[in-house]
Amino acid sequence: MKVTDEIRINILNALLKIHSVQPNIRQIKKHTGYHKATIKSSLEFLKKEGVLQGYGPKVSFRKLGYNLEVLSFTQADLSEQKTFEKYMEIIGKDPHVYWVSSVVGNGNWNFLTRQVYRDIETFHAENQKRYRSMPGFFDLVKDTQSFFSVEPIFKNTSRTKTIIELIKSGGGSNEA
Repeated sequence: MKVTDEIRINILNALLKIHSVQPNIRQIKKHTGYHKATIKSSLEFLKKEGVLQGYGPKVSFRKLGYNLEVLSFTQADLSEQKTFEKYMEIIGKDPHVYWVSSVVGNGNWNFLTRQVYRDIETFHAENQKRYRSMPGFFDLVKDTQSFFSVEPIFKNTSRTKTIIELIKSGGGSNEA
């Protein structure tokens, strides 16, 4: 039996589906001391307001053999609209890429991608394949810088926990 056999991967995938994972009301009551009705109505309110977007597993990429997390900043010529759309289509289908967003800040970077790979060789091979498969790639992409997240990891807190702590400490916006 392996952690990556078909049964376990199918179960992990099912945990990502809507309604597969639900909060344990008894555990929440134990942690907070609130009545079950208060907990249920608060969860419903948070869902309705769009704060709670779902529940799911938190898995370790590294335990599943994906030892390289990559953050890439890209400067793209957005006037190359058709090429950009094709690039986004290709990235959208790439299973290594789990996050693509626009960015603003220092430098000329337009967007950020976050990706996972087994190793650096796979990262380079997949990128070369992407570059070669797309006509006009170098007209679109002017520059890319990639950073590799490696061990040791000094802090690993969920974004949700970070936001909760900020709000509790008064360092975050409570206006919502």
